[in-house]
Amino acid sequence: MRILVTPSSFGECGSEPLQLLQASGLDIQFNLKQRRLSREEVVSLGSDCIGIIAGLEQLDADTLSHFRNLRVVSRLGSGVDNIDLEAAKQKGIVVRSTPYGPTRAAAELTLALVMALLRNIPMADRNMRQGIWRKEIGQLLQGRVVGILGLGRIGREVAQLMIAMGCTVLGHDLVPDVDWSAKHNVKLVDFTDLLVESEILCIHVSILDDNTTLIGAKELASMRPGSMLVNMARGGIVDEDALVAALKNETLKGAALDVYSHEPYAGPLTEIDTVVLTPHLGSYAKDAKLAMEIESVENLLESLDKHKLAKV
Repeated sequence: MRILVTPSSFGECGSEPLQLLQASGLDIQFNLKQRRLSREEVVSLGSDCIGIIAGLEQLDADTLSHFRNLRVVSRLGSGVDNIDLEAAKQKGIVVRSTPYGPTRAAAELTLALVMALLRNIPMADRNMRQGIWRKEIGQLLQGRVVGILGLGRIGREVAQLMIAMGCTVLGHDLVPDVDWSAKHNVKLVDFTDLLVESEILCIHVSILDDNTTLIGAKELASMRPGSMLVNMARGGIVDEDALVAALKNETLKGAALDVYSHEPYAGPLTEIDTVVLTPHLGSYAKDAKLAMEIESVENLLESLDKHKLAKV
C-alpha cells in the first residue's frame, strides 16, 4: 500500500515523522521536486495511493476523482481550504488536519509583527544597511487596546500574550465563548465596535471561502485613526487595494501581513515603508513544524487503521 507525501521539506526538522512512517510498513512516495506539486504531478504520483500527507496543493473535486484507492488525506497544517471537503466526503475520503501545532508559532509571530510595527524595526534596519543613522520614535505595546477578530486557538493564544504584555484586549467571534472570555479578561464586542475601538487589530478568523472579504474600504475607514492592522488569517479577508489606499492616506498608521490573496506576493504593499511583510511564516518554526508533521503521520495511520477495521 502506497502513500504520497507532498510537502517537499517533510522530515527536515527531525527524524521522528519519517521513523513513524517507515515503521508502518507502507510504501512511501516523496515529493523530490523541492517545490509545491502541480495538480497533474499530484495525480501522477499518487493516483494509486491509499493516503496523502498533503501540503497546500489543490485537491479539488476533479483532482480527487483521479484517485482510485484514496482513503485518507492528512493535511499538514490547520486549514483545509485547499481540499474539496464535499467531494472527499462523497468518495468516502477522510480528511484530517493538524490544528494544534501551528498555534503557538502563529501567535508568537503575531506578537513579533506587532512589535516590529510599534518600534519601526524594519525601517530602522533598512536605514542602518544604507548607512543612515536615524532614530524613529516608536510606541510601547503596554497599554494599547488590541482587538482580535477570531477567537479560535490562535486568537486565544494571541489574546493571552497581549494581556501578559499589559494590553486591553477586545475580541469578536461568530460563536463567542463567553465563559472563556470572562475568565481571561477578554472583552467581547460586536464587529463594528472592534474596528472603532482597537488601536491594533489582529485578524485570526477562519474563512473557508478565499473570496470572502471582511475588511474592505468601508471597514478600514471606520477604524480608529492611527491604528494598525495585522493579518495572520487568509489573504482574501483583507481587500489589499483598499489597504494600500488606507495606508497611503494615513487612515492607518501601519500594517503587517503574513498572508495574501495571491502568493507569492509582489504587489504595491511592498512599496510602503509602514508595512511589514512576511512570506506566510505563520507556522514556520522548527518546533511547530516537527509537531505538525508527527501529528499528520499519526492522523494518517489512525484513520487508515479505522478504515481497515470498518472493512472487517
